[in-house]
Amino acid sequence: MGDHPQQTLLDVLRSRSAVDCDTFDVEVPKKLGPFVDCTSNQAIAYHELIRLDGDGKSVHAQLIQDAIDFASSKSSAYPNVTVAELAVETMMVKLALRIVPYLKGYSHIQTNPKYAYNKQKTIENGKRIVALFKGLDPTYDPRKVCIKVPSTWEGIQACRELENQGIATLATTMFCLEQAALAAHAGCTYIAPYINELRVHFDENYVDQHKAFDFCGAAQRYYEKIGSKTQVLPASLTSIQEVMKLAGVHHITVAPHLLTKLAETPANPWDGETGSVLEDATSEGLGDYSSILEDESAWRLAFTRSQEGKSEVKNIQAINIFCDKQDALEGLAQR
Repeated sequence: MGDHPQQTLLDVLRSRSAVDCDTFDVEVPKKLGPFVDCTSNQAIAYHELIRLDGDGKSVHAQLIQDAIDFASSKSSAYPNVTVAELAVETMMVKLALRIVPYLKGYSHIQTNPKYAYNKQKTIENGKRIVALFKGLDPTYDPRKVCIKVPSTWEGIQACRELENQGIATLATTMFCLEQAALAAHAGCTYIAPYINELRVHFDENYVDQHKAFDFCGAAQRYYEKIGSKTQVLPASLTSIQEVMKLAGVHHITVAPHLLTKLAETPANPWDGETGSVLEDATSEGLGDYSSILEDESAWRLAFTRSQEGKSEVKNIQAINIFCDKQDALEGLAQR
């Protein structure tokens, strides 16, 4: 009898949760796929698009130029959007379509973070992204597009409308149950609890002292308690130890360097925790948020007071970082 390949941590994780790739680098799913979903955002898009090959040449120069040309040709159809903004959306969709053959589920694209406090513009942005998928690849099923939206009041209300129109949504930049309850009430397909605040990925000396493991476990138990269809998809992870603690969550999205480590690490012996976040989570003591879910001012106050303001601060910080990356992407389109 032949030897069985040794089970890895990635194998264990896949046996407990749906595993998604958090990247626009097609080589990752080629090597480690297939994955369920592929998630992305403005930061992932920017750092992929500026990547250089071994000769110091832009890997995506042609894709960027093709996106600019396509956006220019479609600008009359979207008079309220600049060519640069439309080109950025086109670049992200083009990157996403290259990864589609290695997916079983959704391809996630994040809306322009500058619309985080504008419901109508977020709705229009989400519908435009779906239209770009159709325009760039008429064979792709638009029902497999998932629109990522920052978890503000306006953003989650936009998710409600998009879901009503048959477009899947993910409420991102998620840090507390006040946001999670509102996302479920809006019918979001997913939420993305950030285990670490976004700053950790851009400031190597910064460590999040209040990681959101408890919130992530509580959100999944809360959804089970209320019978919500919304699934928990944690993001913003910094180590394979963090990833494995979350085994058993509905979905989990993992960055390339961590996926590689998981695929290289034998499951036995493994002295880290596996699945402890969900094993320790209970539905006891979960709050009742019904009184704030249809009252904007009440929800805003509850969000402001959540964790003594830490949740809102982390959300604002994430939106700021994504706005900076949106600016950088538009800069690529204006060269």
